[in-house]
Amino acid sequence: VAPIMVMWFGFDWQSKAAVVIIMTFFPMLVNTVAGLAASGHMERDLMRTYASGYWPTLIKLRLPAAAPFIFNALKINSTLALIGAIVAEFFGTPVVGMGFRISTEVGRMNIDMVWAEIAVAALAGSVFYGVVALVERAVTFWHPSVRGG
Repeated sequence: VAPIMVMWFGFDWQSKAAVVIIMTFFPMLVNTVAGLAASGHMERDLMRTYASGYWPTLIKLRLPAAAPFIFNALKINSTLALIGAIVAEFFGTPVVGMGFRISTEVGRMNIDMVWAEIAVAALAGSVFYGVVALVERAVTFWHPSVRGG
């Protein structure tokens, strides 16, 4: 998809953003939809019994039930976005970026630099994942997966 996006949007940041959006949209969509359906029928019936409308049910029941799923998608997407940006730079940047640097250094047979770029990307991906995981623990402290139960 990256070469097609570069042909459509050019060599500027828009093509990289399009690749990242395409790579991260569907994991986010699938996890969010699954999370919104995670609340049980009994809980939804209880909200209806209390004469709760759509918005209060969404905010007080369905979104909190979906929070672990949404954070799971965010953790997946935190690394996918980095990979997508590097791949898009690999195919579509004439002078800058990690993907361009990897492509150039492979052509020069400078494998040490290639491995250094890969190590930096892996470290950045791990840091992004860790930050999202820490935010998840702070936000969903009540969920059994965080409590260890």
